[in-house]
This record gives sequence, structure tokens and C-alpha cells, in this order.
Amino acid sequence: MTHQHTDHPSSEPPTRVVLHPIASPLPLGFLALAVATTAFATVQLRWIPTSESHTVALAVLALTVPMQLVAAVMGFLARDPVAATGMGILSGTWAAVGLATLTSPPGASSAGLGVVLLCSAACLLVPGIAAHSKVVPAAVIFTSAARFALTGVAEIDGGREWMTAAGWVGVVLAVLSLYAALALELEGSASRTVLPLGRNGAGRRAVDGRFPDQVQDVATEPGVRQQL
Repeated sequence: MTHQHTDHPSSEPPTRVVLHPIASPLPLGFLALAVATTAFATVQLRWIPTSESHTVALAVLALTVPMQLVAAVMGFLARDPVAATGMGILSGTWAAVGLATLTSPPGASSAGLGVVLLCSAACLLVPGIAAHSKVVPAAVIFTSAARFALTGVAEIDGGREWMTAAGWVGVVLAVLSLYAALALELEGSASRTVLPLGRNGAGRRAVDGRFPDQVQDVATEPGVRQQL
């Protein structure tokens, strides 16, 4: 797919930017998130023994982390910094949680991990705020931030109540993630909105807008212009 940029004097040849359409990586990233948050919630809520935490950590490292890393890379290639940044932070945070859990005794808390989780929660506010044109994906990001923040406080404080709250928020996050993944997957396969995602503004134009509206600003996007 080629976009021709013609904001040049008539004596100069037009600039052509070649676009490579790709599928949305967000369903993959959200499904991976649903697996991780559900698995750790079962440990935090003591639905399964804390001795199973190492198995959960291994599964998240093997499944969620690489899947969300792929989603982050594909997000950058799709020129969607919100999706790419959000998935990148999620991937790195789950990797940190998985490794810390794997190398600690079952049920142990870590103030260091708590600090990391609080920092990750703060970082997720950036893509969450920027995702205002898609309400459901933004809700997933903000709920992820809340989940990490509560878990971070629980790791620092050591209180059982904080960990329980984090677990229940993790369950809510799993439901939101599954809905967002299903809505995006149906939207991609049907080329129209099937389940509402709360698209507005630029988010709605991304699905319902005409092709010229989609590419009119390509020439000034990062990766095309001379400097980021």
C-alpha cells in the first residue's frame, strides 16, 4: 500500500511512503494478559496453594511475556505507540513478577518487587491516558495499573487484605481483557464493529474513516520524518 506525499514544489518528485498492512496485535496481548492476571489471582486469593506459585510464574514467563513482547513490537510496526508502549510495559512487568516469584520462597513478599510494581503502575498511566479514543482498551490499561499498584502495596506492606484486593482486581482485569480481545478480534475479522469498544474521535475514524483520512498525516509520523 503506497501513500504519496505531495507537499513539495512542482519541480520536485513526490515522496512515496509504503505502508505494510498487518493484523492488530492487541487481541494477542490482551489474551496473554488474561492468562497472567488470572493465574496470579488464583494464588493471591488462595484458590490454589501458594506452593503452586512457581508453576504459575514459569507459565507466565513462557506464555504471557513473549506474547506481549511480540504485540509490543508489532504495535510499533503498526505505528500505534499507545498499543506498543502499553504492551511493552506489561511484558516487562510480568517478566519481573515471574522471575521474582520464581526465585523466592512460596508466599514470600518483596519490598523491592513492590517498588517495581508501583513504578510500572505509574508508567501505565501514560498509554492509558493516551488511549482515550478507545474506552475499553484504556480501561484494560488503567485496571492493569490498579492491579500492579495494589500488588505493589501488598508486597511492601505484607498485609493480606491488600493482596486479596489485588487478586479480585486481577479477576476483573481478566474479564475486561477477554472482552477487549474478543471485540477486537471480531472487529478485525468482520471489518466492522461487532462488540462496542467505546471508540470515539481518532479511534472511530480508524475504523469508519475514509482511506485518505487515515494516511493524511503519515509523512509527519515517527519513522517517516527525519527525527523522532
